[in-house]
Amino acid sequence: MSENKNPDTCDHNCDGCEANCASRTTGNPFKIEPKDKTVIRHMVGVVSGKGGVGKSLVTSLLACEMNRRGYHTAVLDGDITGPSQGKSFGVHESLMGDGTYAYPATTKTGIQVVSTNMLLDSDDTPVIWRAAMVTNLLKQFYTEVLWTDVDFMFVDMPPGTGDVPLTAFQSYPLDGIIIVTTPQELVEMVVEKAVNMAEKMNIPILGLVENMAYVECPDCGRKIRVFGEPHLDDLMQKHSLKLLAEIPLRQEIVKAADKGTIEDVEVKEIGPAADEVEKLNA
Repeated sequence: MSENKNPDTCDHNCDGCEANCASRTTGNPFKIEPKDKTVIRHMVGVVSGKGGVGKSLVTSLLACEMNRRGYHTAVLDGDITGPSQGKSFGVHESLMGDGTYAYPATTKTGIQVVSTNMLLDSDDTPVIWRAAMVTNLLKQFYTEVLWTDVDFMFVDMPPGTGDVPLTAFQSYPLDGIIIVTTPQELVEMVVEKAVNMAEKMNIPILGLVENMAYVECPDCGRKIRVFGEPHLDDLMQKHSLKLLAEIPLRQEIVKAADKGTIEDVEVKEIGPAADEVEKLNA
């Protein structure tokens, strides 16, 4: 937190402000509340320091795996300007409401999903919004949607460390986050920014998931590390983190996400990360 604002210049608008004012000495001033009938027992954010590393894929795989284990799961697509969960789960309907509640879509296996694409005329319609509109929708997906009997909600978090992810960290009651990375050394540098942000916000880090970790040889099964060996040892040691899973580049996973049939693909490699999430229910 930064120092107190000058009381002579403070506009008393706390949204997006990091000043450590006296009015924030008790509780969480950014906390938002869901609808009175909403039930969400655990909320896990899936985070990346930058886009394009597979954060959305890991989110959907975790939701599917926990659903297979018998838990009621939900996906809140918090990547407002780059939504992909609707496509991955084959959700094409619009977000419906009755004036009191908005209702998530329910996939064929019972996963509840809300994504920005459910508000757009078509999947390729760009979301050209100012940050204030993006952060407001991010909050409304939690406060205005009636989430029913959810054991585990997975939030596909906005990438980066700016205003929008800051809003999610401050407003959502996150039990922990999983940080997604890829083997490139450049990505590791960006991941550490996300790690540092989570630590500053006092959000527990459940561990790391490395996506696009390797390709399997179709003949001998050997792991071919296309992007080189991982560079996570120093980062994990420095921050006492665990590598929970290595997700391979596998054509069937990509095709399922593209076709909206991600629920049909069982990716055993996500299992240890799901184990870590399941501990929240102990």
